[in-house]
Amino acid sequence: MPMTIMLTNLKIFDGSGEKPFDGNIFIENDKIVKTGSFSAKADELIDCTGLCAAPGFIDTHSHSDLNVLIKPQLLPKIMQGITTEVLGQDGVSMAPLPVKYIDPWRKNLAGLDGDSNEVDWQYETAENYLKMIEKAQPSINECYLVPHGNVRMEAMGLINRAPDAEEMHRMKQILRRELEAGAYGLSTGLIYMPCAYAPTEELIELCKVAAEYDSVFVVHQRSEADTIIESMREIIEIGRKSGVRVHFSHFKVCGKKNWHYIDEMVKLLDAAQAEGIRVSFDQYPYVAGSTMLGVILPPWVHDGGTNKVLERLNDKTARQRMVHDIENGISGWDNFIDFAGMDNIYVTSVKTEKNKDAVGLSLTEFAKLRHKATYDAVFDLLYEEENAVGMVDFYGTEEHVKLFMQRPEMNACTDGLLGGKPHPRAFGAFPRVLGKYAREEKLMPMEKAIYKMTKKPAAALGIKKRGELKSGFYADIVIFDEKTIIDKGTFIEPVQYPAGVEYVFVNGCKMLEKGKYITAQKRCGRVLYR
Repeated sequence: MPMTIMLTNLKIFDGSGEKPFDGNIFIENDKIVKTGSFSAKADELIDCTGLCAAPGFIDTHSHSDLNVLIKPQLLPKIMQGITTEVLGQDGVSMAPLPVKYIDPWRKNLAGLDGDSNEVDWQYETAENYLKMIEKAQPSINECYLVPHGNVRMEAMGLINRAPDAEEMHRMKQILRRELEAGAYGLSTGLIYMPCAYAPTEELIELCKVAAEYDSVFVVHQRSEADTIIESMREIIEIGRKSGVRVHFSHFKVCGKKNWHYIDEMVKLLDAAQAEGIRVSFDQYPYVAGSTMLGVILPPWVHDGGTNKVLERLNDKTARQRMVHDIENGISGWDNFIDFAGMDNIYVTSVKTEKNKDAVGLSLTEFAKLRHKATYDAVFDLLYEEENAVGMVDFYGTEEHVKLFMQRPEMNACTDGLLGGKPHPRAFGAFPRVLGKYAREEKLMPMEKAIYKMTKKPAAALGIKKRGELKSGFYADIVIFDEKTIIDKGTFIEPVQYPAGVEYVFVNGCKMLEKGKYITAQKRCGRVLYR
């Protein structure tokens, strides 16, 4: 007997960006049958008087890649109304992973996505990794991007050089294999190793393959600071020469001395669109970013992988060279200590109990705690934690967040690392857009903000039958109170679920009821295949 649910007396934001309308939503099994003003009998009737409905939010930049296997409830996401997320970000993720590289790759991945002995790491391909996610039965839907760093590693290891012809051919074969397995596109993180070793031509050749599938190229560009204009030009050139759809990750500019580039950044976006290059970007609604602390080290420190990083961190002469390069800069490298400063970079997670007291401290505060010079304290921390340290860095202004949020290319994301004391975006990015920017600051109408969290990201990533409340679409639905929805997490106390999210349905299953996660409910998220 089919399961039917009737949601009544709603203010419906259908995801299209058009004005809301009053009505009901009828769900049968995993699909929306009808929306609007009508009557019908259902197995379950839920009166939603005073509440709003929106399509389930789509997080286009997520770092749940490991957590989805060991904590498949994914409470930081579903509690804020996210029903679909996109894994495989920044060119550094779980698959593909040849068996011989498991040890160094786990260390490389740990700063972004964590590490766990609960996982059987011998899955090798994206196809097998996605089967593991299906077996874990997550509470939300999962999409996957093919990570460039993993592809490069399988084809030519972790070496710092351009590929030869045979290696380039092999990379393209690997990418095709993973796209055929259902991935939504190619990702890269051009500040992370081994992605940063890739010349532009390598990326063009890989993006030609991605374009054959009309899939998307999701890119953490080489610079979000001093050389951001050259960096943007490189990515737009890749789009021009390959024909791929370009999606910039967490679009921003870092550091006060680089804020004057914003006008030129906007002009580059306009010119690309005018030329017919398909460009989009995502953004988290905060003035601080978050990544692995190892990015503060000059690029040469990372050559050969994490084991080589640890060797160099343990070498006095190498440390002196690191300090020199950080203090004096290297062309084409985003120097986090230069644009944020030791006072504005905070430790969010570590691997061992020994350094748990570092979490929540700035690098300056941590050095004082250890009674060491700041560089020595930070290098010791990275060495002792095998480079598995997360951080938050403050770099921007509210005015810049608002400027980019209003761009037509923009959709919302979390980009939230989930370990330790995380960036609050992991718990509240989407309610923050609705509560702070749409309701309180009236930066845009609620319907436009919801469009940027639903239909817009679905279109950018090519996710079908989701992102709108329409007949025949999957019943991913968020019921919220537009008067109270807001994020609650702060940088001091980030692990707080938002207010105002009342019900969440994933593929027609009620996963959240009256603001509470239903632990007895079977988890109904799915792996989505392109």
